[in-house]
Amino acid sequence: MINSSLAAIIGLALAIVLIIKKISPVYSLMIGALAGGFLGCGSLVGTVSEMFEGVKSITPAILRILAAGVLSGALIRSRAAESIAESIVRRLGPRFVFLSLALATMILCAVGVFVDVAVITVAPVALALASRLGLSRGKVLLALIGGGKCGNIMSPNPNTIIAAENYGAPLSSVMAAGIIPALIGLLVTVYIIVPLLPSGKARAAGIAGSAGMAGSEGTAGSEGIAGSEGIVGSEGIAGEKLPSFLASIAGPLFTIALLSLRPLFGIVIDPMIALPLGGIVTLAATRSLNITSESIEYGLSKMAPVALLLIGTGTIAGVISASDMKDVVISWLTGWNVSGMFMAPLSSILMSAATASTTAGATIASASFSDAILETGLAGLWGATLTNAGATVLDHLPHGSFFHASAGSVSMPFKERLSLIPFESLIGLTLTLTTILCAVIGNITGLC
Repeated sequence: MINSSLAAIIGLALAIVLIIKKISPVYSLMIGALAGGFLGCGSLVGTVSEMFEGVKSITPAILRILAAGVLSGALIRSRAAESIAESIVRRLGPRFVFLSLALATMILCAVGVFVDVAVITVAPVALALASRLGLSRGKVLLALIGGGKCGNIMSPNPNTIIAAENYGAPLSSVMAAGIIPALIGLLVTVYIIVPLLPSGKARAAGIAGSAGMAGSEGTAGSEGIAGSEGIVGSEGIAGEKLPSFLASIAGPLFTIALLSLRPLFGIVIDPMIALPLGGIVTLAATRSLNITSESIEYGLSKMAPVALLLIGTGTIAGVISASDMKDVVISWLTGWNVSGMFMAPLSSILMSAATASTTAGATIASASFSDAILETGLAGLWGATLTNAGATVLDHLPHGSFFHASAGSVSMPFKERLSLIPFESLIGLTLTLTTILCAVIGNITGLC
């Protein structure tokens, strides 16, 4: 038996190595938890008990995340997500192409679509626009990723749900606290960070043909994204008429309204209820109730891997929580005169880097360090918001799925995708620093 904090670090390091070796992240985290727990307490029975406690602590969040699949599935299968994205791009036009792409992805994430699904959804629009305007593939993808990160910190997505749960803060309040940092991050992404990226040799014109993404039978035909009626044709990506923007956004707005009842009037509507209801409203507003079952199945298929990842994440979070690792980290940070306002984002930056996942990073950080951070006097609202923002700084590393999903959305080679990492990290740092500033102002003014 060795020092429990060292044992937890060894277990986490083992999990990282296994993830990098392409072993399933769920099993990698469970193996790391077993190794760390056994080395720390010398008992398999005690280790398993710690793992169970870790999973038990995040079970409510897992249920809410599965419930969120109804809204996410409804937005995708009813094509409401496409409608939202295309409406934004069409209205802003080619002059503001990067802003429109980033804004479209941000809004999709903000209303409950996973960041990787949002990027994949908007990517065909982005490539068709880039082909027409001669833009580089890297800049287009960076705009999409930046918008996704901005939307993710003010969304009812798993990372926000889990952070709010572990800090005991209302989900709607955590979402609202992310709005200002997200808007600032969006502007910094579009007008500072995207222009910093060298254009390179790869132009989107070499990727997409003159008839859009894939010709008349592919993603964007002559009447699709780059149709004659403007940047985006009214028929949408697949040549079919999309639901209206107002119908598409009705479900997410309904969900946000329900969640807002708690901080505004003290009426508690749990996200496990509000999120599925938003999905049903989306289907009704877009006249897609006939695909209710299909939408729910699709949403569940997207949320199930996240729920499994959270189970694996919960096991290692339980081992870390049972160890004195958090006390060592807090002591170390305190020695550097780092307050809870910095402990929260730093912990999630480290954990999201380890797992290359916003959700897993926010889960481990908030489950392991929330109690210690709250003891510093930081309000739960800001603890959750800062943890959420910090998880966006290094969640795009190559040992995670987002790196590969985003590269695949625009057919980008591995080496070229690697070159975006520093710029993505700048976006995450912008969101984190802006959130810290908002937290400072919030504490001074008492807006907690």
